[in-house]
Amino acid sequence: MHDMLVKLYELDGFLKRAGAIAPDITIRKPIGPEKHVVMEWVAKKFNNAWKSETDVALSNDPATCLIAIVGNELIKELVGFACYDATARGFFGPMGVAGPHRKKGIGRALTLAALADMRSHGYGYAIIGGVGPAEFYRTIAGAVDIEGSTPSIWKTWLQ
Repeated sequence: MHDMLVKLYELDGFLKRAGAIAPDITIRKPIGPEKHVVMEWVAKKFNNAWKSETDVALSNDPATCLIAIVGNELIKELVGFACYDATARGFFGPMGVAGPHRKKGIGRALTLAALADMRSHGYGYAIIGGVGPAEFYRTIAGAVDIEGSTPSIWKTWLQ
């Protein structure tokens, strides 16, 4: 898997074309008491490596993790998350949406919200590391491949 680059200074056009998500979906940063809930959910739905990266993102000040919640004030369900500055500064990811909630625009909304947050913190570019769905990132954010980026910073990763 290779890395991709996003020009955050060209993000506005993608944000305008993004379209709305369902009104019962909320994208926001988690608060402190939710940290363990988010990390356990990420481990259960995805893997422990992403749980570790989420831990880092939630420990950053300010937090560099966003979550997607479906429901209302009484009934809420965590359905997705997106992090940045979790593996390295300027890197977007990991990002994931629970299986039954995919293909509803939640991943797009999380990605664009995180990239916009990166831009608001002064980043000009974002690196999407170890990309799986390259076409997804090309379409929603104009990401371009970084040649020769495999295996990227994961070259010496202890597994």
